[in-house]
Amino acid sequence: METAGCPSCGSREAEGVGFTWWGGVVGPKLLSHVRCAACGATYNAKTGGSNATGIALYLGAVLTLAVIIGLGVALMR
Repeated sequence: METAGCPSCGSREAEGVGFTWWGGVVGPKLLSHVRCAACGATYNAKTGGSNATGIALYLGAVLTLAVIIGLGVALMR
């Protein structure tokens, strides 16, 4: 897969990440998360930058949604 250059080694060859602990199957797709074929670093395929901010926002949104659903279920009882 042709991507923005790897921030660690500059290689432009990377593979899409199919599953992560933080985003399951959906998160990596939403953030264009890839792994460099040369050095193994992970980054955003479109920008070549870190996905740290995107990951934090994704986790925050998922946790917020989980709390809202949990409270809704608890209040229905």
